[in-house]
Amino acid sequence: MQEFLNLRLLLVMIFIVNAAFNQGQAQQLRYFMQAEASPANAIPYGNNPKAGHYLKSGDAKIYYEVYGEGKPLVVLHGGIVGSTMEMGQFIDSLSRNYQVIAVSTRGHGKSGMGSQMPTYERKAEDVNAIINAVTKDSVTVLGFSDGAYTGYYLAAKHPEKVKKLIAIGAGEWKQGFRTFDNTRKVLFSMDSLYFKQQLALMPEPKRFDEWLVTLNKYYNSVDIGKETLGAIRCPVLVMAGELDQNAPLKTVIAAYEMIPKAQLSIIPNAPHPVFLINFPAVWTSLVPFLRQ
Repeated sequence: MQEFLNLRLLLVMIFIVNAAFNQGQAQQLRYFMQAEASPANAIPYGNNPKAGHYLKSGDAKIYYEVYGEGKPLVVLHGGIVGSTMEMGQFIDSLSRNYQVIAVSTRGHGKSGMGSQMPTYERKAEDVNAIINAVTKDSVTVLGFSDGAYTGYYLAAKHPEKVKKLIAIGAGEWKQGFRTFDNTRKVLFSMDSLYFKQQLALMPEPKRFDEWLVTLNKYYNSVDIGKETLGAIRCPVLVMAGELDQNAPLKTVIAAYEMIPKAQLSIIPNAPHPVFLINFPAVWTSLVPFLRQ
């Protein structure tokens, strides 16, 4: 039944996206499987020269944007199909009271791919380098999916840098629980407009297929459990949609139980991109954690 619901949601979203495209309404920068065209005046998160910066980290130039003023808060998007644009509602809302540092992780958007395996440890070091460049303060981190796993590693490896972590859609990860075999053909068949836009942003678009092979290899070998999650010392809000197909509920609860100072928030009847489906519920759950 759950697989049927996920498939039905995917088909509906594809239909809406295609309809918007056919009407010529989806020309603005957008996130993967966006159901509606962005307003013409929407901030192009992930490709905004007014807020954009580059930093050399290891073997890659990493792109990030800074918005607002206040205590620093890092925003990390999802992986493979993820982009800073998908985090737009968070950036809009948080930049009213925080200095938001929105990072395009390596291989995504305008960030370089580098030559190293894009592990979560490597991405965490990229983010740590950006934090050091922007602020001397410790930060709050909000990450979705791939960004949440990067947040786990950042908090575990650099506890002095992370005061709080909000991890959305990221549970315990046992090696082999999912099989990754992403290809250009499959991804473009799901949302060709989005990937054409992303390739236009990439500094090395000809390496896209090579990058996918490397990601598949890494994701099929990764294992995330007590060793990493148990090492996190800051308060963590572990959040997910009840119907998350990428981080099933039992894995999210397992992660919550492994993290020493964890709180749990499950949004009913919502899939993996829970904040794109029900942002008000996510925001209502998130604000008290930030204020604590």
